[in-house]
Amino acid sequence: MIRFSSGRDVLDSKLNFVYIFSNCTINQHTALKKFFDFVKIEHTLFTLPLIYSGVLLGMQELPSVRLLLFVLVSAVGARTIAFALNRIIDRDIDKRNPRTAMRELPSGNMTLKEALGVLIAGSAIYFGSAALISSFCLMLSPIPLVIFTVYPYMKRFTALAHFGVGLGMSMAPLGGYFAASPSFDNIVPAVLLCLFTVFWGAGFDIIYATLDEDFDRKERLYSFVSRFGRKKALVWSSFFHLVAFACLAFLFFTTIRTWYATPFLLLTGGMLWIEQRKASNVELAFFRINAGLGFVVFAMIVTGAVVR
Repeated sequence: MIRFSSGRDVLDSKLNFVYIFSNCTINQHTALKKFFDFVKIEHTLFTLPLIYSGVLLGMQELPSVRLLLFVLVSAVGARTIAFALNRIIDRDIDKRNPRTAMRELPSGNMTLKEALGVLIAGSAIYFGSAALISSFCLMLSPIPLVIFTVYPYMKRFTALAHFGVGLGMSMAPLGGYFAASPSFDNIVPAVLLCLFTVFWGAGFDIIYATLDEDFDRKERLYSFVSRFGRKKALVWSSFFHLVAFACLAFLFFTTIRTWYATPFLLLTGGMLWIEQRKASNVELAFFRINAGLGFVVFAMIVTGAVVR
């Protein structure tokens, strides 16, 4: 015998569907939030403009949309690998540090298995996009991963660990250059941009390290701050940023060579100066200023490319 559903049965079915759909949506949102918090995807803003700056320095003709897209995907994959490795390798140190104890791994919000899954996914994205750019890029693609793996261990034995950050970041403009020009020909401009990035990154990482001065001393971790004290460390940070600006100025006078780009060079120098002046405000100096500085450098190189 055919049984007709009552109005209440239909209503209950609809409510169950809404409940299940809502739970799925919430779970997906939670998983995405956990992923983005884990890899700090917003920090890509530091290096993404430099990657495309490298592309502009290496291009012989207008880059295709396909190339620009694969460069973007590769950058996201590389950033995911770098942060996943850092979080996995430093999970025990992070657990002992009150400032980082609430990160995903030490707090238990993410399991080590899940973190390794993120690392594997990031690696697949990175190597896959590198292969689609060119076989030359695929051949060189393991080099940044070596730097990303070694860097987290450096603070265990040398105060030069800050240069591990800068060196890792410097792979961005170099990778962009090789994406547009798969050879070592005319590489000097890209090297100058790499040197700028190395000293810029080392300088602002010293500022960031001031947050952990007491903890690093207690745990016998190496940094300029724990070794020399905050005041002397910030002097070194200023010096490294001065060297960074000198490298950028050298790039300007040897490659950009247009006065239309001068305001961007001067603005970069001004932002580095403000970063040092506001070093006590790490949120402003480390995050906000640096997030914009890369785009100013990009604007300088775009202007040079357009005028040329």
